[in-house]
Amino acid sequence: MKEPPFEPPRLGIDGVYTRRGDGGETALAGGQRVPKDAPRMEACGTVDELNASLGAARAAVRGMGAQMRELDAFLLRVQHELFNLGSMLATLPEDVHPRQARVTGAEVAQLEAEMDRMNGELPPLGSFVLPGGNRLEAALHVARTVCRRAERVTVALGRMESVPPEAVQYLNRLSDALFVWSRWASHLRGEPETLWDPNQSATGRSGG
Repeated sequence: MKEPPFEPPRLGIDGVYTRRGDGGETALAGGQRVPKDAPRMEACGTVDELNASLGAARAAVRGMGAQMRELDAFLLRVQHELFNLGSMLATLPEDVHPRQARVTGAEVAQLEAEMDRMNGELPPLGSFVLPGGNRLEAALHVARTVCRRAERVTVALGRMESVPPEAVQYLNRLSDALFVWSRWASHLRGEPETLWDPNQSATGRSGG
């Protein structure tokens, strides 16, 4: 039997609190203590926030019947991948080991393949989409904006410290995928999209 590429987690979570972070520091994967607001921890925390927002989207998916099972599976896979990404971000380059969990070009390519297939089923867009057409679409757009923030924070970290290029590539593709998935879910359910119309503003409606 082929060995999995990544080493399984080696965690022992017996208690919720440790008091070791009361001084405003936390530990990286290699054991180094760093401030909780350090750029590397900001990146880790934003990826964690993104994972939680995907959990909210999955909760919305599960109430929408069998036609959304494929999307639920996509989102669950991405949640696992985001923990792999967090493993990368929480580790200094000198502490990375060969079988450490991470995202690679394979994850980026998978997102691109899914986007290409789904986008081919969608009508072309003539304007930006306003989030809120339905609960799931709104949840996916929230996740998309958190993903964009995670990408910005990771890019900023990369200006100061070493960050694998796949980390930024993955977040960039994922934000696009979340947009496509939001449109695809609405399309499958026959629910119309609300498009941006600049003349629906107060100024536009009054004629200037």
